[in-house]
Amino acid sequence: MSLERLKRLFLGAPLDPLSPKVRQHIALAAFVAWVGLGADGLSSANYGPEEAFLALGEHTHLALYLAVATALTVFIIAFSYNQVIALFPNGGGGYKVATELIGSHTGLLSGSALIIDYVLTIAISVASGVDALFSLVPPQYHMWKLPVESLVVLLLAGLNLRGMKEPIALLVPLFLGFILTHAALIVVGIGLHAGNLPALIPDTIAETRNFSAEIGMVGVIALLLKAFAMGGGTYTGIEAVSNNVNMLREPRVRTGKWTMLYMALSLAFMAAGLIVLYLLWGVGKEHGRTLNATVFESVLTELTGGGHIVAIALAITLTFAAALLFVAANTGFLGGPAVLANMAVDRWMPHQFSQLSDRLVTQDGIVVMAVAAIGALWITGGQVHFLVVLYSINVFLTFSLCLAGLCRYWLTHRSEKRWPFGLAQSLLGFIVTFGILMVTLVEKFADGAWFTVLATGFVFLVGLAIKRHYDSVNRQLAEADALFGNSHGAVPKRDLVPDPKARTAALFLGSRDGVAMHTLLAALTLFPNQFKNVIFLTVGEIDTEQFHGQDKVARMQAEIDTRLQRFASWCERHGIATDAYVAFGTETVELLDKLAGEALQTYPNTVFFASKLLFRSDNVFTRLLHNSTALSLQRLLHLRGMPMVILPMKV
Repeated sequence: MSLERLKRLFLGAPLDPLSPKVRQHIALAAFVAWVGLGADGLSSANYGPEEAFLALGEHTHLALYLAVATALTVFIIAFSYNQVIALFPNGGGGYKVATELIGSHTGLLSGSALIIDYVLTIAISVASGVDALFSLVPPQYHMWKLPVESLVVLLLAGLNLRGMKEPIALLVPLFLGFILTHAALIVVGIGLHAGNLPALIPDTIAETRNFSAEIGMVGVIALLLKAFAMGGGTYTGIEAVSNNVNMLREPRVRTGKWTMLYMALSLAFMAAGLIVLYLLWGVGKEHGRTLNATVFESVLTELTGGGHIVAIALAITLTFAAALLFVAANTGFLGGPAVLANMAVDRWMPHQFSQLSDRLVTQDGIVVMAVAAIGALWITGGQVHFLVVLYSINVFLTFSLCLAGLCRYWLTHRSEKRWPFGLAQSLLGFIVTFGILMVTLVEKFADGAWFTVLATGFVFLVGLAIKRHYDSVNRQLAEADALFGNSHGAVPKRDLVPDPKARTAALFLGSRDGVAMHTLLAALTLFPNQFKNVIFLTVGEIDTEQFHGQDKVARMQAEIDTRLQRFASWCERHGIATDAYVAFGTETVELLDKLAGEALQTYPNTVFFASKLLFRSDNVFTRLLHNSTALSLQRLLHLRGMPMVILPMKV
């Protein structure tokens, strides 16, 4: 079996990026988006409430305050992010908000935090899911947890390389299984101890007074804030919808808001319900088991009287919990590459991250997220309590930057009628999220939070270096564009007809006029009076920016037609007939190779030309940031006996 056939077997057949049916097929409706994007937030119920409850230590009576605060915070953040959905319907979320409402460097910081955040989304979700499964087996088998976690990451990456909907469609039943089993156990568990509910509030108030008499009200508030912050993982994933609005079905804003509502309602119920359940049942941490496993076993035992049915029901429940966590990990494979693509469009990341594969996914981004997530798992040993600390820092950094940007927006748009409400909502969200960020950073800096700060800072500095390089190259290429910009002249009527039997120069036309004109002049100078025809081969590359905006594709098509007319005008003024071959798609090299084959059938006496940027200090960095399209094409054409010359252009 050939490599190409093997690729198609695992990834599926190519999709047409220009087809409206394909766009409609991969766009996510609100319910499907709730599964694919909202699962990240909902899955945090497997570890967020547990971390908050355990942070209270022996003072579990304070958990009632935590339950109320958790539910309110979910809605505060979710409704604040509805503003992001309305203002940025093309996606980008926290990165776009920080960039456009505060500044480009703030956007880079937010984007860097989001990249690390999504890597940790995959790592913590997979680790927590595997923990749930391994709660069912004896401790001697726990040595296999890391290999199993790595395998799950690779399987999810493979599913995502097939396309956006494939993994979501596969995981919908598992998502619903989690909702039904966990909601039922929470309701039944609270119901079994319903007799304790009337006294819960008075007892909590009385115990709070006694506790404050011992350590003071400031001490009580400090403990509550610490526990609230330690449960910050509960709110992770809420931003996933706003980051990926571009993936939603039209009307995007309405679909996004419905998705956010589904997620807020389900997460608030699940997180607050679990904390109340822990409190009513008085559960504690058991070695090798999650708190959810412990309390659910207690509920099932009292409900059924014990026996094998408890083990079976618990196994089913925890399997669904693990499944949802794997769905949540999938959110990292949706959101992480999307952030990388947005940053690549703005030149903070290599251009390759904005390129789509023939399955219309950002393949390079998915691969990077998988490799980084596996690295994070092995570095941390897959320890959920450690990953939660790393995770929460950047989640609340992006929350804070985004909500600060919204505050600034409303302050500068006071002409809008709803600005006071919008500002109040954004300001409240900012105070809550920034407070959690500061508490977590201070409390857990020495326990691992420093690692997240270091990793985010590294990505930020890499982004600065990449942007500086691209800006330098673009300035030099802009000078070349200006130098050759006046040489095209007006567009005349095309009177010259190319002779298929005559010697022909075929130019692979890139995106810069200066580079293309340099190639054309160099080819005609090196081979004087040799070519009677010049044919242009160009591909309109549809990356993430064009794909999610049909108007941008039409604009790109018009720009390519105008450029071809300009070059044809220059050639005809110099007595050279021209022809052109154009294609649109995601796989540039494959399409150019196909166009070359078509051109050769009509013009058999053809030599192909392309340019490659030549840097004074060529290194791994420059090779990573600039694709090797010309070299790839030369290899393909030479293998088929087709002559091609690469002309260097110094920059």
